[in-house]
Amino acid sequence: MHTVLILAGEVSGDEHGASLAAALQQRVPGLRLVGIGGPMMEAAGVDLIAGLDDLAVMGIAEVFHRLPFFRSLEHKVRKVLGEPSVSLVILIDYPGFNLRIARAAKKVGKRALYYIAPKVWASRPHRINILSQCIDRMAVILPFEEELFEKGGIKTTFVGHPLLDRPDDVSDHSTFCKTWGLDPERPLLAILPGSRRQEVVRHIRTFVQAGRLVAKTHPDMLPVFSGVPGVTPSAYDGSSPIVVGDTRALLRHAHVALVKSGTSTIEAALEGTPSVVAYKMHPLTWLVAKCMLQVDQVSLPNLIASEKIVPELLQEKATPEALAEALRTLIPEQGRARRNQLDGFSRVRAMLGRPGAAACVADLAMGLMEPD
Repeated sequence: MHTVLILAGEVSGDEHGASLAAALQQRVPGLRLVGIGGPMMEAAGVDLIAGLDDLAVMGIAEVFHRLPFFRSLEHKVRKVLGEPSVSLVILIDYPGFNLRIARAAKKVGKRALYYIAPKVWASRPHRINILSQCIDRMAVILPFEEELFEKGGIKTTFVGHPLLDRPDDVSDHSTFCKTWGLDPERPLLAILPGSRRQEVVRHIRTFVQAGRLVAKTHPDMLPVFSGVPGVTPSAYDGSSPIVVGDTRALLRHAHVALVKSGTSTIEAALEGTPSVVAYKMHPLTWLVAKCMLQVDQVSLPNLIASEKIVPELLQEKATPEALAEALRTLIPEQGRARRNQLDGFSRVRAMLGRPGAAACVADLAMGLMEPD
């Protein structure tokens, strides 16, 4: 029996890994799946070596304290790689760890498929050379990545963005508000501080204050936070914000949004929610990141469209006052800033490809499992 090793290190990777696992099992009933992920991958039939709670760190300063854990985890994964039944390794984003596993797979003669590529266009372009030496196939989700990796000598396929595969099962506005005890007459300010506790702690005070400042000038506006599994109320710095557990519905029914940089910026674009993007990190990590950054913008809608669609406020520029002011410009229904952003979101949506990313990646995986 074939065994496929699937490695994801983040919440979004867990979601995409689960969809991929389901697609693989449709093609090969009874296929053994082992990996790293979260509850969605586990529910999809992946036997987990480690869960997301253990991996949810990022940044040089933060990772340094977890090195013993990651060394131990790498040892466990290498042990699985040595099993004769393992015929393919699928790496989902999370390059700091997954690139090491890609090298290990190459050494023991295992084929590797990278799904959701390392962001070499933003920093660490030398990783293209590493990938070309140990990856058999790339499956990328951003349209400009295909040519980039092909030029690096890697067989690459643009599979479309996996967020397009989600069923449109979002509750209507009235049901959403009733479910979470919200006043349906008040416009919502969606606040997404992050998908990891580390990000929530880093952003929460600034985001809470920004929401309060917007509410001062627009009293009807109701700030509502997207909750994160495993993040307890203590992470909210003593404040008592309204927190809901349905991020997609919150974005769809919000009037504007304050979103941390990452996949959630694409989610906001697909839901048509005008947004402001912000991000903060450890000062040491930020110092290194500034030296390594290869692009002028970091939010995905701006990168995909090659234009400034959403405002970005990073690190020291992400003050409550600056964030609140940027949000206020997007509130007027017929305001130019709001209309321009919505037009930009339409262009981004058209560039993200067609639904079916998981099915396409599963087909690529099947091809790699077949003997030459």
